Amino acid sequence: MESKAKNKYETIDEYIASQPASIRDGLEQIRNAIQKNAPGAEEVISYQMPAFRYHGMLVYFAAFKNHYGFYGMPEAIKQFKDRLKNYELSKGTIRFPFNKQIPVKLIADIVKFRVKENLHREQVKKSEKNKKKK
Repeated sequence: MESKAKNKYETIDEYIASQPASIRDGLEQIRNAIQKNAPGAEEVISYQMPAFRYHGMLVYFAAFKNHYGFYGMPEAIKQFKDRLKNYELSKGTIRFPFNKQIPVKLIADIVKFRVKENLHREQVKKSEKNKKKK
């Protein structure tokens, strides 16, 4: 089902509960893969989609008419392009069709990559900030 933008979700639980029963399990699989691979990440709703924040925005996901959208950011798409050949892609989006098994291992690997990316970005910012103080 298409994401219902007119609804104002406060939690990922609310978002998942609002979706058709046939796709809730897939949303939970995606959520669990993120939680397991980004311990300490905060669940948030951003742009009315489930998202995780860990030293900055980490990933988003949502349900649409025929697929789950997974938003792992453009650099992750480039990094995993060989493993994403069988999926429809756009700049920062991967579409997982409802009629195929959710690639939990792939999602886990993308999340781990994004965690490292966010931690590195934060480290660079701190380093630049310290240079300016001197």
